[in-house]
Amino acid sequence: MGWIQPRGDGFVALDALGRQVSGVVDWLAAEEALDERGLHFLADLWQLDLPDGTRARVRIVEVTPERVVVKVDDFGAVEARTDTHVLAFPAPDTLRPFEGDPGTLDAGPTD
Repeated sequence: MGWIQPRGDGFVALDALGRQVSGVVDWLAAEEALDERGLHFLADLWQLDLPDGTRARVRIVEVTPERVVVKVDDFGAVEARTDTHVLAFPAPDTLRPFEGDPGTLDAGPTD
């Protein structure tokens, strides 16, 4: 899930969040880099470092060429209303795969 851009004599793979996931490689290696991520990576837990120094456990709810929208994880509760955060595209480094215990609400300390 993503796309491949020509770069010099090779290609670079970019994921759906607009982040580079390979160096300059041949087409097949770029495809393999994207295949390793798969669609599931968008459904995985993520963490977002907030401007106030806290960290939120989030889920990606929208990705467009203009923005990435995440919401605070609600553990699948349909009736829960949680905060959303609109981020730039490509997604900033403050959004990254969740590093904590997925069985807890705590996103862990910010380092």
